[in-house]
Formats: sequence, structure tokens, C-alpha cells
Amino acid sequence: MSLKVPSSPHIHGGASVSLVMRRVIYALLPAIAVATYLFGWAVPIQLVLASASALLAEALMLRLRKRPVGRFLRDYSAVVTGLLLALSIPAIAPWWLTVVGVFFAIVVAKQLYGGLGYNPFNPAMVGYVMLLISFPKYMTHWPALAPLGSADALGFMDSLRLIFAGWQPLDAVSQATVLDLVKTEMGRDHTLGEIVGGHAHLFGTFAGAGGEWVALAYLLGGLWMIHKRVISWHVPAAMLGGTALMAGLFHLYNPDLYPGPLFHLFGGGLMLGAFFIATDPVSSPTTPRGRLIFGTAIGALTYVIRTWGGYPDGVAFSVLLLNMAVPMIDYYTRPTVYGHGQGGSSH
Repeated sequence: MSLKVPSSPHIHGGASVSLVMRRVIYALLPAIAVATYLFGWAVPIQLVLASASALLAEALMLRLRKRPVGRFLRDYSAVVTGLLLALSIPAIAPWWLTVVGVFFAIVVAKQLYGGLGYNPFNPAMVGYVMLLISFPKYMTHWPALAPLGSADALGFMDSLRLIFAGWQPLDAVSQATVLDLVKTEMGRDHTLGEIVGGHAHLFGTFAGAGGEWVALAYLLGGLWMIHKRVISWHVPAAMLGGTALMAGLFHLYNPDLYPGPLFHLFGGGLMLGAFFIATDPVSSPTTPRGRLIFGTAIGALTYVIRTWGGYPDGVAFSVLLLNMAVPMIDYYTRPTVYGHGQGGSSH
């Protein structure tokens, strides 16, 4: 009796690129809402500007490559790249900085490699690093905490003038991040206690004031994505665990010189990177064991760059450096197939 076996795939999971990308956008909404409340109208203005720039850059490149424009624009991948880049740069950055970063991410890091599915590096992080290296002055001016409705908060029109016309209302509009502050002051031989005591208004309950609540919102959105199976838990857990382990060990060794795990977990862009950037399905490993290695290495390297490197935050550099190692990680973590050795070599 002949046994008929239909060709794969046998079952379609129902997910599509556009559905996955929409769910990523939904998961970002809590953090966008919290950031807008705490840091003002500049946040949604930058998000709209970055999304529109990403769609324009994607459409121009698709037209030049003679690919169907409408179909690829409707997969929302360009919008996600724009949103992630806009959330990574200071919300009060000038408009041209956002546009340049988004175009570099879409044109150079995505379309010149062949478009979605072919990019070896995370496009948003490529754009972010290009801006950080090329325009460090603008990339280090972060908005100060000024909740909507408070006396220090800028109105919508003032935020537009700040971003599009370079209007500077008050020096208090911008400030250094706590990661930058700690790194700078420790370079001057100040202890962590002296730094926190002298700049108490910049520190919150367990990280930077305001930023820690945005990080919690990223965590909430990330957990929802794991629940909906948009991402797996391996990369975020390993990345956060790698950073926490390094921070915990050095904090136990000398708490005056090394901030504790909570400061690193909820400071800077670690939560955004762990759930929304390092989990990029195109530029991250495909095997569960590979994802654990990938995430742990990113977390540890982020801590190394933050503590001893030249930049206060190391998430973007760590992700891009480990993106380079993904083919090797996949090769050595690939499950052994019966009749073949490690890495697929036949006996």
C-alpha cells in the first residue's frame, strides 16, 4: 500500500509579515504613551516624522529596484524601522537628523542588501550608530523630564518650532542621561554615592528619572509579544540576564564604582534593545541555543561598553557586532541531523 505524504509546509501558522509588524507596533504603544507624557510632544512628532521618512525612502528604493511599491509598503516593516530609530534618538533632535538616520537605515542597511529578509544587520541600529558617530553633539542632548501639564512642559507648537526651526526656549529642555552622567563623573574619580547625592533629580527609584518607567513599558510590551508568539523568550531573557549577571558581580565587588543590576536593566536602551531590536528575526540566530548565546553575548558586551568603553550606552554596538557572528552561531548550534555530523557534514 502506498503512503501519500503531501509536501511541506503542512500547516500554515496564520502569521504574515504585516501581522507580525503590526503587533510590534502595538507592543510599542505603552512605551510611546509613557514617553509622550513624561517628555512631551516632541516624542510623537519624531515618531510621525521618522515613519513618513521611512515610507518615502522605502518607496523610492523600491521604485528604483523595480519592485512592487504598494505591496512592500503595506508590510509595515519600514514603519517599524522608523519607529525604533525615532525611539532611540533624542526626541528634541533636529528634523534633518531623523530624516538622515532613517534614510541611511532604509537605503543602505536594508534595500542595498536586497530588502526585508536579506539584511544581515538591524537597519534601525545601523542608522543609529551612523548618527552617533557622525553627529555626537545632537545625539547627546536628551529631553529633560517635563510631564505634560507641568510648568516646564513644552506645548505642541513649541515642540514643532524646536524640532523644525531650531528654536531654543530654555537650557533646561535638554539634559545628559544618567548613564552619561555616571560615566563622566566616575571618570573624575567620584563615587556612585557622590554622583547620586549631587544629581538626585536625575535619578529615579532604580534608574534614570522618567526613563525607568519607559523601560517598564517596553518590558510590558515585550512580554505581550512573547505571549502572542511574535518573538521567543530566548534572546530577551539571555540579554537581560547577561547584563544583570555582569552588573551584579561587579556591584558586589565594589558598589561605589559599579551600579547595580536594576540601574543597568532599566537605564538606557537595554529594554528596547532586548525585546524590539535584538529579536529581529532576520538578523538574529534561528536556533534556540543560538539565541541564548546571542542574547547573553549582547548583554555582556553592553555592560563592558557601558563600563569601560567610550560610549555611555552600548546596546546598538553590541547588537551590530553580534549580528556579524550570527552565521557562525547558527552553524555551531544547528541540530545534528541523523546521518550527518555537526554543522551538516555527512559521515
